[in-house]
Amino acid sequence: MAADKDAAFVLPRGATGFFQPKDGPLPEVGRRMFRAALYAAARAATGRVGQVEEQACPRTFHTGTVITSAGEHVVLCHAHHPWITFAEELRDWYTDEFLAPPRWAHAFTDFGFAVFDRARLTTPLADVDTSILTPGEWRDIRLYGITTLGGVLFNSWD
Repeated sequence: MAADKDAAFVLPRGATGFFQPKDGPLPEVGRRMFRAALYAAARAATGRVGQVEEQACPRTFHTGTVITSAGEHVVLCHAHHPWITFAEELRDWYTDEFLAPPRWAHAFTDFGFAVFDRARLTTPLADVDTSILTPGEWRDIRLYGITTLGGVLFNSWD
C-alpha cells in the first residue's frame, strides 16, 4: 500500500486536520492501531519502542520512536488518515525534515498504512490536487508559509 510516486496526490477531506462541523467528524487513526503497528515495526527492526505520543490539538499526527542499534527513529502517523513517515527529530510540525523509510517500514504496510517517503512529502503543493481545501485552510497554508505536501499533512496550526 505504498504511495504511487508518479500519480498526483489528491488531498482528502481532513488532510490538514481541519473540518467543517456540518460535514461531520473526521476519520481517525487511533492510538491503538498506531501503537500495534509501531510494536510490529520495532520487532521487525530488532529494536524496541521508545516514546509514543497521541495526537493532541492542534497537531495532526501521532508520534513514536523505534530504538535500534543504529539509533532512534522518529515515526509520524497522521491522525486522520493511515499515513506513516519518518523524520529527523520530534517536533510539533514539519515542512521538509522527512527521511527515507527504513527497511523495516514494511511492518506499517502490513497493518494497512501507506508509508510516505521524503520525495512524496516534499512535493510542491502546485503538484498536488488541493481542490478539497477550504479558503480557511488556504489562509493557514499561506500564513505559515507551507509549500509542500508534508507541510500540509504534518502540521500544528491553530
